[in-house]
Amino acid sequence: MASQIESLCFTDEPPIAAEVARGVTRLFCRQDLFAICEMPLPNGRRADLMAIDPKGGLTIVEIKVAKSDLVGDGKWTDYLECCDRFFWAVPPHLAHILDEERYLPGDAGLIVADRYDAAIVRHATERPLAPARRKAELLRFARRAARRLSAQIDPSLGEAS
Repeated sequence: MASQIESLCFTDEPPIAAEVARGVTRLFCRQDLFAICEMPLPNGRRADLMAIDPKGGLTIVEIKVAKSDLVGDGKWTDYLECCDRFFWAVPPHLAHILDEERYLPGDAGLIVADRYDAAIVRHATERPLAPARRKAELLRFARRAARRLSAQIDPSLGEAS
């Protein structure tokens, strides 16, 4: 199963990105949140992980595994309009950088993860989506997840955006 997930996700990233995603996914499952990887967003961006909770709340996780990638990322604020909560997820050696003000430590949560597990170091501020936006994002999430499951049954269906 892990090899299937890794083949679907983070194919353009270093292997450590899939390991961080695995740790975050384990943490989220214990909290009754379920995530899908590389979720396309309506603004043209792609969330590394998007998770749904039992009440329909949406959480986006941006995974960074290299300092240069983290420092050079200026697009992450585009994700905020598509979720109720936003987290950074990083391996332990990058956690200290996310205390800088440009990473919105008062709003953005922080998860430190490896392939075995993860821990929330800083909780994300809850910013509820407007009802119409929530409906649109929930439908996009559900349809993406269903399409991926359909492609597992019949790979010829592909993974269209």
